[in-house]
Amino acid sequence: MTTFCEIGLSQPILRAVSKMGFEEMTPIQEQTIPLAMQERDVIGQAQTGTGKTAAFGIPLIEKMDPEDETIQSLVITPTRELAIQVAEELNKIGQFKGIRALPIYGGQDIRVQIRALKNRPKIIVATPGRLLDHIQRRTIRLHQIKIVTLDEADEMLNMGFIEDIETILREVPNERQTLLFSATMPKPIQNLAQQFMKNPVMISIKAKEVTVPDTEQVYMEVPEKQKFDVLCRLLDIDSPNLAIIFGRTKRRVDELSEALSIRGYSAEGIHGDLTQAKRDSVLRHFREGTTEILVATDVAARGLDIPGVTHVYNFDIPQDPESYVHRVGRTGRAGQSGIATTFVTPREIEHLKLIEQLIKRKIVRKPVPTLIEAMRGQQHIAMEKLLQTVGKEDTHPYKKLAEELLEETDSVSLLSAALKLLTKEPDMTPVNITAEAPLRSKKSRSKPKKPSGSRSASHRKREGKFYKKSKYK
Repeated sequence: MTTFCEIGLSQPILRAVSKMGFEEMTPIQEQTIPLAMQERDVIGQAQTGTGKTAAFGIPLIEKMDPEDETIQSLVITPTRELAIQVAEELNKIGQFKGIRALPIYGGQDIRVQIRALKNRPKIIVATPGRLLDHIQRRTIRLHQIKIVTLDEADEMLNMGFIEDIETILREVPNERQTLLFSATMPKPIQNLAQQFMKNPVMISIKAKEVTVPDTEQVYMEVPEKQKFDVLCRLLDIDSPNLAIIFGRTKRRVDELSEALSIRGYSAEGIHGDLTQAKRDSVLRHFREGTTEILVATDVAARGLDIPGVTHVYNFDIPQDPESYVHRVGRTGRAGQSGIATTFVTPREIEHLKLIEQLIKRKIVRKPVPTLIEAMRGQQHIAMEKLLQTVGKEDTHPYKKLAEELLEETDSVSLLSAALKLLTKEPDMTPVNITAEAPLRSKKSRSKPKKPSGSRSASHRKREGKFYKKSKYK
């Protein structure tokens, strides 16, 4: 592997990279950075978690002029969480060069953003809708843009942003460098690249290179009605430091986070319907460790890079195989080990096989843990707490009390009582989790019948959404 010191980076960038703990480059960084430094247009096909933010961020900041007070670079992302995340990383890379990035996204008061723009950031990291709003208000002008980066382009396509992106790209100078990153390359993304990029170099990081090697990946075959109790048993056995649980729908996330709280777990949920203030609060609690479990939808967790996540639980198998790679990438980051457990109902086994084909890796089946095993897990945790206290804490003030207790009862009975007090016994408080229909693989879905007669408004609305996404094919 090539190191960052070998590619001719300036001292401010090398200093920042070193402070961030980067040493060797990931495959996407090794292939992208030299080309981007030569002002070539680049298409990078890579999953999340491969280090692509630094892959475009390092050459981007190298090219920025600290003395130029105009907006010199634009990064477009599909979600506000990713915009914030990318801006934070760019600010770390640019900290010693005096380059600042400003996240611009919907859900935040636009007046706050207008005031922040007066500080003249060199880089704007924006979601498409809010960026267009600023362009129309003339609070952001793109006439001096030198580099445009499209991050997670396929996700922006899925969210219906393709027309917005085309509008934005027409607003920036033709003489610019364009970098595009996408996990997949559907036809509309290829068309976008052909229309707005100049002889781009294609870099492809295969799925087998991006699934996190330090993450153990397992699945359990669990009937829908038993999922929540099995999840609680796993949490009791694994005792994760920080865990993310993925649910398929917003309702699922709300119900899961509430049910976990009822049973005594430290959990909060995040999805697209929350206010920005609430989302920021939930993520802050999770980053700080105040909340140990984050329950999230795919879109809400897109781009999250929170260190210390030891476990990922796919309460629902993801809708598409690419999302699986994204979810699993939330743990086992920065050389740390992690474990990802996926719940699969009997009718979803075929869908699991599609995921295995994409990641070119067998996901190991594990037996469903029993209540007895969950209890043993908690007992082991209690024992570890006692041993850590003996080894690290000052127990001298308690010795006299311990000696008095030993005069009244034997040491084994006394230690057994202490372990019982420390052990969290499985909580079987009834909770309400709405059942979800099993996710069927595309192979097993029968063709839908064509609607006959007049169409309802809701049907036309759904059809309209489908047409909007499909008309570029």
